[in-house]
Amino acid sequence: MQDHRSNLFRVFNEIGIIHQLATAELAQRLPDGVHPSQFGLLSNLSRLGDGKTPKDLARAFQVPKASMTNSLMQLEKRGLIRVEVHPDDARKKLVYITDAGRKVFVDTVAAMEGPIAEIAADIDGLVDILPVLERLRIKMDAARDG
Repeated sequence: MQDHRSNLFRVFNEIGIIHQLATAELAQRLPDGVHPSQFGLLSNLSRLGDGKTPKDLARAFQVPKASMTNSLMQLEKRGLIRVEVHPDDARKKLVYITDAGRKVFVDTVAAMEGPIAEIAADIDGLVDILPVLERLRIKMDAARDG
């Protein structure tokens, strides 16, 4: 039977399924009470730097500000981030990752290395597709911002 979906649709469909499976794998390795989406925030703050506003984070994650505020409150309750008043504008807040939050990020990434290596062990070319995926992400980020 012929598949009538376009190849481009198939690429995005596979990426979506891989994302779902990877998220389930990640969830098993997170501390109790930390959701994969919250780990995404810790990852963003660890890799790209902290001191961002909740509005900036909501935009980056493409979620409503209220949803971001809820996630930030949960992370702050667990001591994984701290939220401070913006020094130049008391109406704004800035988000910083704590040492505990950075430890959760580092420990979780380390815990994922084995399962990822095991899954990818016999699949050639994974590293080769990284530049293509990065260009796709950059282009989609720009389209979202434009």
